[in-house]
Amino acid sequence: MVSGIDHDDAKRRYDLEARDNHVSLPDSSASSVLGTRKNVIHWEEDDPENPYNWSSGWKCYIVLVGMLVVINSTMGSSLPSNAIPFIAPDFHITSESAEILPMSMYLLGYVLGPLVFCPLSEQFGRRTIMLATFFCYTAFTLGCALTPTWGGLLAFRILAGVNASSPISVSGGIYADIYKDPVTRGRAMAVFTAGTCVGPLVAPIISGFISPVLGWRWTFWIGLIFAGASWVPLVFLPETYGPVLLLKRAKQLRKETGDSEIIAPIELEKQDLKQMVTVTLTRPIRMLFFELIVLAACTYLALAYGIFYMYFEAYPIIFEGIYGQSSGVSGLMFLPIGGGAILAIIVFLWWDTFLRKSQASKKAWAQKEESRRLPLAILGGPLYVISLFWLGWTSRASIPFYVPMLAGIPFGMGFILIFIALLNYLTDAYEVFAASAMAASSCCRSLAGAVLPFAAKPMYTKLGVPWASSLLAFLSLLMCGIPVLFTWKGDRIREGSVFCQELKERKMKELENLQRDRLVKEHRQNAEVTEKL
Repeated sequence: MVSGIDHDDAKRRYDLEARDNHVSLPDSSASSVLGTRKNVIHWEEDDPENPYNWSSGWKCYIVLVGMLVVINSTMGSSLPSNAIPFIAPDFHITSESAEILPMSMYLLGYVLGPLVFCPLSEQFGRRTIMLATFFCYTAFTLGCALTPTWGGLLAFRILAGVNASSPISVSGGIYADIYKDPVTRGRAMAVFTAGTCVGPLVAPIISGFISPVLGWRWTFWIGLIFAGASWVPLVFLPETYGPVLLLKRAKQLRKETGDSEIIAPIELEKQDLKQMVTVTLTRPIRMLFFELIVLAACTYLALAYGIFYMYFEAYPIIFEGIYGQSSGVSGLMFLPIGGGAILAIIVFLWWDTFLRKSQASKKAWAQKEESRRLPLAILGGPLYVISLFWLGWTSRASIPFYVPMLAGIPFGMGFILIFIALLNYLTDAYEVFAASAMAASSCCRSLAGAVLPFAAKPMYTKLGVPWASSLLAFLSLLMCGIPVLFTWKGDRIREGSVFCQELKERKMKELENLQRDRLVKEHRQNAEVTEKL
């Protein structure tokens, strides 16, 4: 799953973060270098090769291709969920914990995505990384379909998960590359966020209907066929990362003119492995343990994400165990969650429009970071809690199956609203350090999604469906206080944050530098006028 964050801001802040660690990542729309004899090329405002200037139709194609690849990725995560009753006997697996491994190993692979593929895509380009990792994902999905051993299946699953994490990590950057307008970009990302729910919810339906008829291996064959079909539009995906496109242009100009002084901004980078490791690994860990905002937000997001994947174990217990449904029909019970996700996007679009009108009217509340983002989480949290109580206490033979099934609507709404709000808040609060905060969040929730499903069957068996769901609801209820706390005391919390205070100091220094540069420029202009006179 991915967030509805403002990826252009996140990209800009990651660039600043990298530059602070002596890793220069020039802006993709314009570059200049002072005090050098190199001829550094940059985009002209109306350059047709600049991704910002591409046609709306071409941009829509890129958005749809990104969604298609992400649906492949997320579908793969839960693809074996309803096939496990057929996989386990083939490999003589009797442990309930072991039966969860095919899904959990895949999600463990998700941990690496933001740490590895985002920096690589900014070095080698989005297209190269997308094609390479999707090829590996396709190959390892084929391995899952053909493997003769349980160990081989688990190995192929984690390898598939590692490569499947790439589209989730890189697609947001692609959208930031092509959309300069924050309104258009934000709405594209909102639709993209809802799209990430499609894969995990469709996969149990596929495995539930296919496995009893054609065998569990056909579950992976279907995934492979879908991946193969996705290659047709994917091969036409253009490179969208500005610095890489400028590098290609610089190489062509050097070849045509023989001028070796023509360079692209990306060629001015001075990369240091130790410093890159500091940016991508060390800082997220420090922020997770020492930043209250990051710790609290990551805890909430991890719980919500973990419960989402626990449902792939809980739904068969409820709808197959209580209502006697087949695995295929029980997979259909996930569809209301997707409906809830769509409703959440409608709410988000309404809020986004209302917020921008309020900002344009200079309303004070709309200028405050907490008020801009957190109301969506304050709404989504109770919806999430209500859905858990609803599911738990209506799942009984005396109540029609569609009553607990419809609990998925507030679940899907709450899930998406919580993610959009908290991930945006992390980005707003940490700006320059947002990439590290987002990496910490992604790793935490992926680990939770991999680990928490192991507790589902023991918990639902020992506590029963009503109280097991209630336990999750009470935990989620506690988490509801986090966005309320941020809204109430957010200013004071940020005042006590080392990173937020460092960010504040940097902003003051940047403002001083801008003012000094402006004075120097005015002085030079006045001097030139005086000389002419």
